Amino acid sequence: MKSGILQPIDLIARSLTPFILTAFLIVISAIPTRIPEFAYIAPVLPLMAVYHWSIYRPDLLPAWAVFVLGILQDALVGTPFGVSSLVFLAVHLVVLSQQVFFTGKSFAVVWIGFSMVSGAAFIMTWVLVSIFFGQSTGLLGVLFQYLVTLGAFPILTWLLMIWQQKILPQE
Repeated sequence: MKSGILQPIDLIARSLTPFILTAFLIVISAIPTRIPEFAYIAPVLPLMAVYHWSIYRPDLLPAWAVFVLGILQDALVGTPFGVSSLVFLAVHLVVLSQQVFFTGKSFAVVWIGFSMVSGAAFIMTWVLVSIFFGQSTGLLGVLFQYLVTLGAFPILTWLLMIWQQKILPQE
């Protein structure tokens, strides 16, 4: 930790890292690849981050920040504006309402919780996008992306947990 005038700046910078890391994951998700249709099967990294921070450090990722991240996601990925904000806020609020349940539980419980919450988030996204476009979008692609996201969850959560333990100020 820094001393003197740098201490408050250091604390603010560290406190902003959940927002900045999630925004970085959104940017990573939006980078075009040369793999055809990769965007339709790539894991939804920001959803994992919103879930993680909502459990472990909701004080550093408030609802307004989750809303802004959703708008950024929509702007960069091409989802209709507001869809990601609604979905991210729903995930955030559900996790906050169940935070007592998640506190102190094993990773398996957190992962099972993510499987349920993210499953609902994928269905919600699919319904909202289908309504926006006036036709049903490919449900099989949504299912595959959900499974890929579920499989990638342990890796990203492990990285976020290391960051949380090494960088973030304690509550």
